[in-house]
Amino acid sequence: MPIDVTTINILTILFSFIIGGVAGAAFVFFFRRMRVNREMRVAERRASRLKTEAELKAREMLREAKDEAEKFKSVAEAEYRERRSELQRHENRLAQKEATLEHKLEGVDHREHNLANKEKAIESIRTHLEEARNKQLKQLELISGMSSAEAKQALLETMETEMREESSRRLRGWEARLKEEANQKAQEILSQAIQRCASEVVSETTVASVPLPSDEMKGRLIGREGRNIRALEQATGVDLIIDDTPEAVTLSSFDPVRREVARIALNRLILDGRIHPARIEEVVAKAKEEVDATIYSAGEQAAYQVGVHGLHAGLIRLLGRLKFRTSYGQNVLAHSIEVAYLAGMIASELGANVAIAKKAGLLHDIGKAVDREVEGSHAAIGADLVKQWDKSPEVVQGIAEHHGETDTINIWGFITSAADAISSARPGARRELLESYLKRLKALEDIADSFKGVEKSFAIQAGREIRILVKPEEIDDLGSMRLARDIVKKIEESLEYPGQIKVTVLRETRAIGYAK
Repeated sequence: MPIDVTTINILTILFSFIIGGVAGAAFVFFFRRMRVNREMRVAERRASRLKTEAELKAREMLREAKDEAEKFKSVAEAEYRERRSELQRHENRLAQKEATLEHKLEGVDHREHNLANKEKAIESIRTHLEEARNKQLKQLELISGMSSAEAKQALLETMETEMREESSRRLRGWEARLKEEANQKAQEILSQAIQRCASEVVSETTVASVPLPSDEMKGRLIGREGRNIRALEQATGVDLIIDDTPEAVTLSSFDPVRREVARIALNRLILDGRIHPARIEEVVAKAKEEVDATIYSAGEQAAYQVGVHGLHAGLIRLLGRLKFRTSYGQNVLAHSIEVAYLAGMIASELGANVAIAKKAGLLHDIGKAVDREVEGSHAAIGADLVKQWDKSPEVVQGIAEHHGETDTINIWGFITSAADAISSARPGARRELLESYLKRLKALEDIADSFKGVEKSFAIQAGREIRILVKPEEIDDLGSMRLARDIVKKIEESLEYPGQIKVTVLRETRAIGYAK
């Protein structure tokens, strides 16, 4: 079958493409093979170079390690030689010390041997001395006629007597010197305080009677079936005594504030003329308000006069109540003002706080304003009251200690006590019943007479001094001093008194002879 030209051309073209493809593939394969070979050669050269570098670095590191090892070895050997040398020196010193110690031990053994010999010699001498002493004691006992124990006892008794006399003489000298110095200083301080305090306080009593314009007023005060007098007594709490006293009635009550309310109310009723139960209650209520105002005003005025500021209203009211209280005829508020002045002056002389001393002096008797309502001494009650409203412990201590009722007394207690004693002991400041006065003198004499060796005792100067006559054959001069101290101690423990009491012991020895 004839082949078409077109087919031949197509086959030729197809064959050409196949041959070209095979040739291209062969060329690509050959080219890639050459590239791979070239890369392999590059890699082999790089590997060879890295191997060479690694070998060089390993040899360098090995060399450095050898150098370090050599250096460490040299240092270790040097240190070893140094330590060996130091150990050798220690061994040499130890050997030297052992040699010295052995030498000293030999010396100690030698000394012990010498001491043993000396102890034997001393013991021998002691034995000889003891024998000689015993012989001398026997000879002395034969000569004196006393045993050693008796002689020792006699010597001790003699020494005891001499020491007691010597101590008494020294004690007497010290006591005299201290008393002189203390009295001089105390008199100086008290004289300065007394001279600076110009007091106008006089002894006073509470008015207990009310004058009437006529005796007819008595009947009006009593009222029909006594209703007026009952209403007045019930409203005031005061007993109204209507007796034969012309143109006067008497008010009787233990409470001076109630008595003052009743006095004011009664005077107003008498002036007004309208006297009946309703009017009495109205007037008494107004009188109570007036007395309350007077009490507060009196407390404020007292605090202002003394210069004590910042008092609580409760303390001012209690202080004002003291205006209506008296102690042995002395007005307690006026006495408190005087004590405050004196306490401030004494504190000034001593260099203490004047404000604290004045406050303690002003409030020292504030317990007397309530001492019929609360149990306890007025000093303890006053201290408790002030403690509630005043945070000053010094003021509370001064009030609590001004009568010596506590175990300890500080400076504020002494100052307040001294000022209180000066104000109370001032001539004319207080009146005292004859009976209590005689009892106090008798108590002083009884205390003195209770001691052994007292012959007679006399209380003089209104009980501010007691003189004791002793039996000279029973009490010597030193015993007189001891007796005076014992009596003073017992008086302080047994009695309460203002100021101080002087105790004088008199010992008289008379030697009488007759010439014939």
